[in-house]
Amino acid sequence: MEELKSNGKYYYSIGEVAAMFNVNTSMIRYWEKEFDVLRPRKNKKGNRLFTQRDVRYVHVIYQLLKVKGYTLAGAKLALKERFSDYEERIIMLETLDKTRSFLLDLDKALAEKQKKA
Repeated sequence: MEELKSNGKYYYSIGEVAAMFNVNTSMIRYWEKEFDVLRPRKNKKGNRLFTQRDVRYVHVIYQLLKVKGYTLAGAKLALKERFSDYEERIIMLETLDKTRSFLLDLDKALAEKQKKA
């Protein structure tokens, strides 16, 4: 998953969310209809506005359906029974991804500094 932007952005468009998971916007809209937990806000034009929490819900749904291979019914049941467990795992994965990116950037900066010295 492409990491969430850390530029203080509060809302993400459906296109941005779809790009994060490399799926079509129609897939995100379908998941919105199928999963009660996913309810992004809509502006006056009807455009969906996803918060970081909404993106986390999409991440959980994506993991269950696309990564773990759950059926739609199985994913719904899993979310109903153990959503907080899945959400906690996703938060941990996001934190690990951010930490990894930070360490890779730091390693790159140190390597460049050594070349100059």
